[in-house]
Amino acid sequence: MFGICNLAIVPVRAEASDRSEIVTQLLFGEHIEILERQNQWARIRIQFDAYEGWIDSKQYQEISKEQFDLLSKEAIILNADLIDYITAPNNLLLPIPLGASLSFLNNTEINISNFDFEGTKTSGTKPKSALIKTAFMYLNAPYLWGGKTPFGIDCSGFTQMVYKLNGYKIHRDASQQALEGDSLSFIEECEAGDLAFFDNEEGNITHVGIIMENNYIIHASGKVRIDRLDHTGIYNPELNKHTHKLRVIKKII
Repeated sequence: MFGICNLAIVPVRAEASDRSEIVTQLLFGEHIEILERQNQWARIRIQFDAYEGWIDSKQYQEISKEQFDLLSKEAIILNADLIDYITAPNNLLLPIPLGASLSFLNNTEINISNFDFEGTKTSGTKPKSALIKTAFMYLNAPYLWGGKTPFGIDCSGFTQMVYKLNGYKIHRDASQQALEGDSLSFIEECEAGDLAFFDNEEGNITHVGIIMENNYIIHASGKVRIDRLDHTGIYNPELNKHTHKLRVIKKII
């Protein structure tokens, strides 16, 4: 079975329960494979990044395998505004967040609900220099574990969405993203748009941010914020201390 997200933002949970933690979010227009059903819940795999979790069965619309395959071949087209509206058949307006997928609009065989969109779209691969401009659209977004939108986002959701909006695919979690790309030995070797990863006392990667020019970093910690980056890690001037210990810098693109 297959489906498409027909709501603005749907929580994807670790277990089949409303009390379970949110591990990621499904944004409008993203398509999924249904792996299992359990009462009112469906275990899904998101096509874009193969991330798995549980969603409420009432929070997606079923599509056929043929529609799923067609949509998987379509170029990725995303909403480029912080928030916009998509028009449903009865002229009702549905708000959708930055990064919502609009790829299905290109094909009448996939646009099963006859949605219409007149806002700003983005598609294709952008130059690496565009990553920071996109990152600034999330500035001051509150931190939310599992979040992927300007209304709440976590550190790896932030990096994944910034890259996705510029035409690049990276994994969902920081530990997965840290396995991609090429390692750099020194901060001086990096470019704006490279990713910096940080570990905890056990040596596990727990945080990621996007490197800016002049030894600054933009990352989600409490909110999406800009701090200093040095060989030790992230220095927070408000707290007057380092908050994250640098593990590795990766050139992903």
